[in-house]
Amino acid sequence: MGSRYSSSVARRYHNARHSSGAPINSAGPALTVLVALVFGCSSRHAVVDAAVPVGTEAIPFDGGSAASGDTGNSAAKFVGNITTRREVRSDFTQYWNQITPENEGKWGSVEPSEGTFNWSSLDTIYKFAHDNNVVFKEHCFVWGSQQPAWVNNDNGEAAVKNWIQSFCQRYPDTPFIDVVNEPPPHTTPAYKDAIGGDGASGWDWIVNAFKWAHEACPSATLILNDYDNAENASAAQHTIDIVNTIKQAGAPVDAVGCQAHGAYTVATATLKANIDRIALETGLPVYVTEYDINLADDEQQKAVMQDQFAMFWNNSNIKGITLWGYIYGQTWMPNTGLMQSDGTMRPAMAWLQSFLGR
Repeated sequence: MGSRYSSSVARRYHNARHSSGAPINSAGPALTVLVALVFGCSSRHAVVDAAVPVGTEAIPFDGGSAASGDTGNSAAKFVGNITTRREVRSDFTQYWNQITPENEGKWGSVEPSEGTFNWSSLDTIYKFAHDNNVVFKEHCFVWGSQQPAWVNNDNGEAAVKNWIQSFCQRYPDTPFIDVVNEPPPHTTPAYKDAIGGDGASGWDWIVNAFKWAHEACPSATLILNDYDNAENASAAQHTIDIVNTIKQAGAPVDAVGCQAHGAYTVATATLKANIDRIALETGLPVYVTEYDINLADDEQQKAVMQDQFAMFWNNSNIKGITLWGYIYGQTWMPNTGLMQSDGTMRPAMAWLQSFLGR
């Protein structure tokens, strides 16, 4: 992997915000969840009562629509963001039309104890997306971090299948899913051997994860998500090699995710070359899944945003862009925030919203 963005940096974020909340048994009764759905008010999180079932029944969802604010590119390209400290801010739809749960959709958050599911946070986010015509993206099914401690190579296959099936039964219309996040050498699930190990392809555990995800959520766009592959040519090649190998082995992979946390440290031309090569050599679209710009200087952050985001937006190989947090002081890295909690925008955010016509 490249030197600019290390796995230790990645882990700081993924472990910093994780909390599981009170577990709710998937077979238990319905529960009323308070949902943050009041818009057009202050930037504080106003809430109203909304009944959200927390059993095993499916929650209907039409998948949302994609980007408005077209600046000459396809209106199907969304520009999204994540939850803020496990909440959906009341101003979210003013700026974004796609949402990814930062931590709430990770297996370790949902099923911390075997057979005991805590769906409440995901229910809230999914309902918000449905009610506001926002694209919902699940992050993530299989990963080498923030997985339940009880899963191992003895019970892994049954556990992974049950996790994927339970999610897809509950949220059957989820349009986008990060099926495998940060494959080796970045992270390796402790239960890898239980779900196929290396096998004949060298990546059978990834092949199986995609097959099981497709069986359970047949309409979803299934994504292999990784970091450093937009920034670093060797990492891009590694992604290409994995994708082409698992495709040949029968994995129904639909797209490649480039996190792009370290994108601000490299030239835009480098990013474009790596992204275009991934798309060309895999034959798959690319999604920028976790973009942020960790710069304290307002004008430097704005300059990077202007250069790089415009490339993302105008690149036909990129079908959607998700930024990783927007409220200053409430993002995983210290200077990636784009807006103060009172709504005051940093110049990069003001430019972005003007560019998008929002």
